[in-house]
Amino acid sequence: MGEKITFSHGRLQVPNNPIIPFIEGDGVGKEIWQAAQTIFDKAIEKAYKGQRQVSWHEVLAGEKAFNVTGSWLPEETMQAFQSYLVGIKGPLMTPVGGGIRSLNVALRQALDLYVCLRPVRWFRGVETPIKQPENVNMTIFRENTEDIYAGIEWMQGTPEVKKLYQFLSTEMAVTKIRFPETSSLAIKPVSIEGSERLIRAAIKFAINHRLPSVTLVHKGNIMKFTEGGFKLWGYALAEREFATKTFTMQQYEQIRKDTDKAQADHALLEAQKAGKVVIKDVIADAFLQNTLLKPADYSVIATLNLNGDYISDQLAAMVGGIGIAPGANINYLTGHAIFEATHGTAPDIAGKDQANPSSLLLSGVMLFDYLGWTKVGQLITTAMEKLFQQQKATIDLARFMPNGQTLSTQAFTHALIEAM
Repeated sequence: MGEKITFSHGRLQVPNNPIIPFIEGDGVGKEIWQAAQTIFDKAIEKAYKGQRQVSWHEVLAGEKAFNVTGSWLPEETMQAFQSYLVGIKGPLMTPVGGGIRSLNVALRQALDLYVCLRPVRWFRGVETPIKQPENVNMTIFRENTEDIYAGIEWMQGTPEVKKLYQFLSTEMAVTKIRFPETSSLAIKPVSIEGSERLIRAAIKFAINHRLPSVTLVHKGNIMKFTEGGFKLWGYALAEREFATKTFTMQQYEQIRKDTDKAQADHALLEAQKAGKVVIKDVIADAFLQNTLLKPADYSVIATLNLNGDYISDQLAAMVGGIGIAPGANINYLTGHAIFEATHGTAPDIAGKDQANPSSLLLSGVMLFDYLGWTKVGQLITTAMEKLFQQQKATIDLARFMPNGQTLSTQAFTHALIEAM
């Protein structure tokens, strides 16, 4: 029998046999989960010689849940994630028309998983569209509960949108809605609290992992009070709560203004020598360009919800594709976390033994790192890179390798276990 993971004084308390709920997922979910669970169990056994093991506890969501219970996201599933704190899930389809807009968003909002954590790195042997993929090594902290993704919107022509437009035009003197009769309207909430807790987590991560910088990515040049606020609140937080461990580019600009550029450059260099984390910012469109031109300039990224969606997928493409991109949704204040495959359900290949389990595997690596079981992740990532260097992979990656050897999902699973 397994035991519950608990959270006390800001830290997880992890037993040697934790109960971890999982959602198999839709489409290719069943295949990649079976592969991942087999590999996880083998890696745990090898790392801890039987002293630790996971009691996997299936909960339902998505199409499987609807077919069994009539609900896309049963209350029992929400209660399981609430109770057991840490879980993992495969890809889920979103029901078309009415109901929940997105099962993934629903889970994040219900558990207040305010950080979407997406590490991006290159594995040797994987073909990529850029010349020096080894320079891409970033961790993205994407705000997960606010911004446009809060889902506060109304369809054009409805009484609600007409009422909102009436308020905006008469009470707020808004005149910039070009075609009010045919416009849908949405609200973009960005709060001080929501921004600070996300940026605080990013700065702590950079400090704890001795990383050189945190970059605040925003469109504050256009959206001055929402995304511009995100930038300003981030700088203020760093200077207020992490004054001895960070150096902000606002401080740099103040020194440059008071003295000259040489003095500001010297202060920045001294801060870097002292191991301080440099806090800087960049406009989102410039950042997307810079990730291609000079990716080594960036380490930890803190950004808003919509920006983070674009950034995560572009960076994943730069190192080989979303098929090897892991992800996690975390609340560092309560300990709740759900780790997930970042790709879709791929119904066109479901059941064909072709799906790549790597995204779910690497999300599991993040899960075990989160628990403090780091040996598990080391075994899996080392074995995975060994296979890629041997030009062995599932078809999505193997087809781009010069001498790629295509493995089925099951064959990839067995080969990775052998490589461990």
